[in-house]
Amino acid sequence: MAKQKTLPYETPDLLTLTGDSRTILPTLAAESIQCCVTSPPYWGLRDYDHPAQIGAESSPDLYVASLVEIFREVRRVLRQDGTLWLNVGDGYARNGGTGNCGPNAVVGNTRKLIQKRNCKVPEVWGLKDRDLMGLPWRVAFALQADGWILRSKITWIKKTAMPESVKNRPTNATEEVFLFAKSPSYFYDPQGVREPTGANLRNYWILGPDPSNYGHPAAFPRELARRCILLGSRPGDCVLDPFGGCGTTGLAASEVNRKAVLIELNPEYVAMRSLLPVPGERKTRAKSANS
Repeated sequence: MAKQKTLPYETPDLLTLTGDSRTILPTLAAESIQCCVTSPPYWGLRDYDHPAQIGAESSPDLYVASLVEIFREVRRVLRQDGTLWLNVGDGYARNGGTGNCGPNAVVGNTRKLIQKRNCKVPEVWGLKDRDLMGLPWRVAFALQADGWILRSKITWIKKTAMPESVKNRPTNATEEVFLFAKSPSYFYDPQGVREPTGANLRNYWILGPDPSNYGHPAAFPRELARRCILLGSRPGDCVLDPFGGCGTTGLAASEVNRKAVLIELNPEYVAMRSLLPVPGERKTRAKSANS
């Protein structure tokens, strides 16, 4: 088996690597990435049709541990002044039943096996039936304990929230985006994105969905990725997404003159990437981790 070349500076624009981040990240050169912008699969919500998928762990504490392992390797590949921008979703502990939100939500590509497994309250953290699990903050605190510096919590306010028929709580219309730094002296460009008035950007972003996610069930808005990239990198820098999906982070990076390395487990989502036009992109290369 030929050794795979995965150094981000070997391509002028975008490198897509197909495989498990836990296998591919160790092949990337240390301190070769300026910032990481990513949204890992949420625990128990969707089946991405791969045995190594993140989010299919038997309990949410194992999910948190999996993310700590991956982002420890991300920290290694970041430059000393690098940052991590992380979007993580929450869910509810339930004993039976389905709904529109949480680990046993009814969504188009959620398999019955995952729904059945998640209709039992996990025996961790003192969770009870209908408890909001607080997964974003549990991940954030675990990363903080592992060495990351937690600098900011940004609330993503969704212009078009998923409808919910609940009658005993407000409908969920927000998600969290965390800014982590590798070291106290990290790069952040306060001029990268400003409020319309010219004031410093605030920590709530009102964003709508993209017109099309090209079939990916959980693509975040390109504007979200664009903001993180503009704030956390310089033109020509390299951006990483270890959960590349259909390539939102890479597209946003290309639009603002950054390079990007995307890692995606499912080849079908890598194939979706070829359907999306990228302004100014000269060449897109896709490689297999098993080639």
